[in-house]
Amino acid sequence: MSPRADAARNRSAVLQAADEVFVEHGVAASTEEIARRAGVGIGTVFRHFPTKEVLLKAVYEQRIEHLAGRALTAGTDDAPPSWFRDFFTDAAIASPEKLILADALGDLRMDADPEAMGRLRSAVGGLLRRAQVAGIVRQDVSFDDLIALLIAAGRAAQVTADARTRTRLIDVILDGLEPRG
Repeated sequence: MSPRADAARNRSAVLQAADEVFVEHGVAASTEEIARRAGVGIGTVFRHFPTKEVLLKAVYEQRIEHLAGRALTAGTDDAPPSWFRDFFTDAAIASPEKLILADALGDLRMDADPEAMGRLRSAVGGLLRRAQVAGIVRQDVSFDDLIALLIAAGRAAQVTADARTRTRLIDVILDGLEPRG
């Protein structure tokens, strides 16, 4: 394996491990645990991410990119009729972890990369337009409405330990997004 390929593999392993460790132990988790989980030395972690804050931001941005990618492909080609509900539910269930990272970045006064946020905005905006054209989502729902509802569903999932209650709350939001009449 070339040195560049090895470095890329290590960076990816560190990001994956950091995501898992931050979810399991919160953002106060140790970089030593992240290095151990990634199967690399602590020096490798800091070579790719000079501070824990930079690592936290990279994990958050990776989640943003993943969500944007999902939004770009949802509702295209031969998607099942439940594609919008599936996307919203999956995003809401994953949202508490993303919100923990976002809150930590806010506490650190760090913002996600504007380009990554722009890609997310474009992808979710396209998803909303596809859902409205398909008659799945009300025409009066704006992009900002959809984001606010995703955040609300994520916050509800954060404080609701019972999976049935979480599902019911997400269904209530989704039912409200459906066209009337």
